[in-house]
Amino acid sequence: MTTTQSTEVPTKAALPPATSPALRVQGAVIKYGFIFVTVTLFAYFALSEPSFRDSATLLDTLRYVSVAAILGLGVTLTMAVGGIDMSVGAVAGLGVTVAAKTMVSYNQVGLVAILAVIAAGALAGLLNALLIVVLKIPDMLATLGTMFVIQGTKLVLVDGQSITPGMTQSDGSTAPGRFTEGFLRIDRGTVLGIPVSVLIFGALTVVAWVFLARTRWGRVLYAIGANPEASRLAGIRVGAYRALAYVLSGVLASIGGLILASRIGQGDVSAGTSQLLEAVAVALVGTSVLGRGRPNVWGTALGAVLIGIITTGLTIKGLPYYTQDVVEGAVLILALIFSFTLARRRTA
Repeated sequence: MTTTQSTEVPTKAALPPATSPALRVQGAVIKYGFIFVTVTLFAYFALSEPSFRDSATLLDTLRYVSVAAILGLGVTLTMAVGGIDMSVGAVAGLGVTVAAKTMVSYNQVGLVAILAVIAAGALAGLLNALLIVVLKIPDMLATLGTMFVIQGTKLVLVDGQSITPGMTQSDGSTAPGRFTEGFLRIDRGTVLGIPVSVLIFGALTVVAWVFLARTRWGRVLYAIGANPEASRLAGIRVGAYRALAYVLSGVLASIGGLILASRIGQGDVSAGTSQLLEAVAVALVGTSVLGRGRPNVWGTALGAVLIGIITTGLTIKGLPYYTQDVVEGAVLILALIFSFTLARRRTA
């Protein structure tokens, strides 16, 4: 019995196609386009508005976006497992209420308030995990339901009124406490001229990056987001890791609430309402950074910086506040085009 070897020459279709200049340009746009947009906008505002170049302005910009950025880190963790946390704004608002209630109504020190707020955030994350992992409710629907429950709960805690030092409480007594000086330093204090909230933002960004990109837990989160069934068959406890992502998101949202409470200095019942959209926006924008097409920590941080640049630049130029929403929405759409439309055409 004899065998014959094929001597056919490979056809052109079997040979790897040469990369055309158009594809190289498209690849560069996908990978660096968002960074180019950020640098261009920064240069435009810096050259057209001298006050934009002041170090104080730049630090205030970072301070302004620190809350949305930290909440966005939590959203990034839940996106890594294929979900999304829509309750982060409500959890941050709950943190403001809990901090004010603890210090103003119960006359406790700042450390007690910090622990109470973080505990509240962790409990909110556990509630999300229960609904999503145990009761099998889709992530977005579950966290939207949690958002409304938390928003109502914080109103019940304060009888629907903001908490301020010296206020008359529902029982007719005067609130005995106040926001402590140490607590107010969370947002208003500085270290070597850098706002404490900016340092917290930077530290949490590094920690979140190490967790997602340099540890087994982070790689498992990404694996679950890519294919939960394959992860389960590989022996990964998918439910436990998804629950972990939502608990961490709740804790990060509560830290954002601490900064917000320190910033406004009272228990404003409307606090956190506007933070959800910005947090989700910076996390989605971050997926386009370096063409990764997936949630990543540095992308989220850069997305927050871009939102801050736009907001500060347009404010200095004196444009009405409602134009900022239009520009931020346009930037989000542009980032999504980089992440999805162009990337899919490249791989098609």
